[in-house]
Amino acid sequence: MIIQEYSNGYVEQVIDLILGIQQKELHVQITAADQPDLRSIKEFYQKGNGNFWIAVDDRHVVGTIALIDIGDSEVALRKMFVHPDYRGKFNATAQGLMDKVFEWSTNRQLKNIYLGTIDIMKAAHRFYEKNGFIVIDRDRLPLSFPVMQVDNIFYRFSFSGST
Repeated sequence: MIIQEYSNGYVEQVIDLILGIQQKELHVQITAADQPDLRSIKEFYQKGNGNFWIAVDDRHVVGTIALIDIGDSEVALRKMFVHPDYRGKFNATAQGLMDKVFEWSTNRQLKNIYLGTIDIMKAAHRFYEKNGFIVIDRDRLPLSFPVMQVDNIFYRFSFSGST
């Protein structure tokens, strides 16, 4: 498995992976049309301090993670999805994706990474906390943070170590 920057040849696989998890696992009634960013990854994510990475195993996309540049050397983490067969410590797909985000962010001297998630995603919460993210109140998000309607728990990772 390799982790690489997204390229256009993978658009359908990215959409299939993300929709499969959203619809079948999370039971979210959402379509590709509801997420136009998935057909415009280069334009939406891959600009400024943002980017989009995919985990690929034998030419199949098995994971995704993205950053959106929200200004002031800060980013929003989005689209972290890992195929069920590639989850856990054995494959370490999620950790590899997160390590890529940390490497990118360090190289760009970013200050903070913010993310929003939902309360039922307990395993994701543990993963984020294990990686140094702390829970913050919604009112501590930067005004430029794109809050999703379903998000009700918010995290911040600070490269300065401040709380």
